[in-house]
Amino acid sequence: MAKNRSRRLRKKLRVDEFQEFGFDIQWTFEESVSEQDIDSLVDQFIDEVIEPRQLGFHGGGHKEWQGIIATQHIGKCTDEDIAAVTGFWQGKPVKEVQASTLYDIWWG
Repeated sequence: MAKNRSRRLRKKLRVDEFQEFGFDIQWTFEESVSEQDIDSLVDQFIDEVIEPRQLGFHGGGHKEWQGIIATQHIGKCTDEDIAAVTGFWQGKPVKEVQASTLYDIWWG
């Protein structure tokens, strides 16, 4: 059934043109990685992937990291964003890099 909602309500509900898609990410640093290297790699990840693609990363960890990635502004992540994020970690001292499929981050 179609719903006639005002623009204000659609924005408040994060539906239609205000719907936001993101994805979950997790990875584990190898045991040999130092604290300094972890900080450096995470900074590099943000500088080389997250910021240039205008994404946001909310998460954290120590050796095991997990979080959610979404756009910095109302919008939808793409399969290309998932590929860029997982591709960054290839060849780095991490194991078990996993990304979920895209999902509605408000109504998941």
